[in-house]
Amino acid sequence: MGDGYRPTPEEYGIHSLRRTTASLIYKATGNLRAIQILLGLSKIENTVRYLGVDVDDALSLSEATEI
Repeated sequence: MGDGYRPTPEEYGIHSLRRTTASLIYKATGNLRAIQILLGLSKIENTVRYLGVDVDDALSLSEATEI
């Protein structure tokens, strides 16, 4: 991540699992808004950054998705 944060070995496992699960759900559904809610993130832009997906594609999908 660009903010200089480096997880400790104890945190890495949980963070990795959380990010992998979010990525798998996003790839299966394309529902960025659902991922945002599941992760508890306040901004869709943070969700896009967290997942590491293309911003334009993700925001287009997000606008077309209702939950």
